[in-house]
Amino acid sequence: MYNTIVVGAGFAGSVVARELAEKGEKVLIIEQRNHIGGNCYDVEDEHGVLIHQYGPHIFHTSNEAVYEYLSKFTDWYEFRHKVVANVNEKYIPVPFNLNTLKMVYGEEKAEKLKKELIDTYGEGARVPILELKKNPSKDIQEIAQFVYENIFLKYTMKQWGQRPEEVDASVTARVPVVLSYDDSYFGDKYQGMPKESFTKLFERMLDHPNITVRLETRAEDVLSIPAEGKVSFEGTPFDGKIVFTGPLDQLFDCRFGRLPYRSLEFAFEHYDKEYYQCNSVVNYTVSEDYTRITEFKYLTGQKIDGTTIMKEYPKSYDGNDGQIPYYAILNPENQALYEKYVSLLEKVPNFYLVGRLAEYKYYNMDAIVARAFEVVEQM
Repeated sequence: MYNTIVVGAGFAGSVVARELAEKGEKVLIIEQRNHIGGNCYDVEDEHGVLIHQYGPHIFHTSNEAVYEYLSKFTDWYEFRHKVVANVNEKYIPVPFNLNTLKMVYGEEKAEKLKKELIDTYGEGARVPILELKKNPSKDIQEIAQFVYENIFLKYTMKQWGQRPEEVDASVTARVPVVLSYDDSYFGDKYQGMPKESFTKLFERMLDHPNITVRLETRAEDVLSIPAEGKVSFEGTPFDGKIVFTGPLDQLFDCRFGRLPYRSLEFAFEHYDKEYYQCNSVVNYTVSEDYTRITEFKYLTGQKIDGTTIMKEYPKSYDGNDGQIPYYAILNPENQALYEKYVSLLEKVPNFYLVGRLAEYKYYNMDAIVARAFEVVEQM
């Protein structure tokens, strides 16, 4: 009945499914949750506020092809994301930039520090904090130490359960010091939110006569992949293509051990006021057990009485029911474990791994859409 089975209805699986359907293939999507959209799923809460159930997701890209593709399924609410950090009850822009420099050091000293930073790294540069810490200049060391202690260290330890020096460089590089006055969190050409919702975007993307979606279906319950590589689906041999976007260790019942991730827990609170805080996202880099508070009305532009916020608590991941693997903990040992699971697919033809969980790596939304295009080309 189907040419391809796609496991997972997030961006990776949905884009692949739509592209194959447009080429005339019959595609079955199986999704273990009771909804489409993956972690980008959004829904109105009991107060009518549109919330992101699995944490804030803000679309941003400079990839023209990705933007035009997704624009076929949604109009956009233009939103340029800005973040502040609550540092000892003072709100300062994040990433640390030239505006932050002025707030922390005052006009005169900030001008002197700005000149040295720009002379060293160039105007507009985005310098990872751990690189800044290596600079021998006394003044630059002073800036680096302030950022490290007040914005980076405790936040990173809460988020990852590790000191920054233990976290993979690809992760720490995402928290730079920015040598410009632009307070935008992202620097991409296109930034915003689907005008109606992410869920509506996914509904339109999957609305195709060649796509069938089956919810509340776990891959490990319906797919069998024996050592010789002869795949069966619900007990029947299947020789079509499989696109897998879920946790690879879970597909094989964690036979080599569980791949390490960090997870998150969310606490939603509603208030009978117009707004709760000054920004869409406030990071708590020094105090509190949570890492940040998101206020959704800022993100979506929704006009409604009252407001809903979400506090975000990082947690270790042990695979218990209800836990979600969010962030792969990248290091050589964990990568070697992942490769052992990949090796189990060596004799399995037409099996494609796509996405954060399946590839055990970090992707932004636009990058995973581009990756889905690549996989369809390979297929």
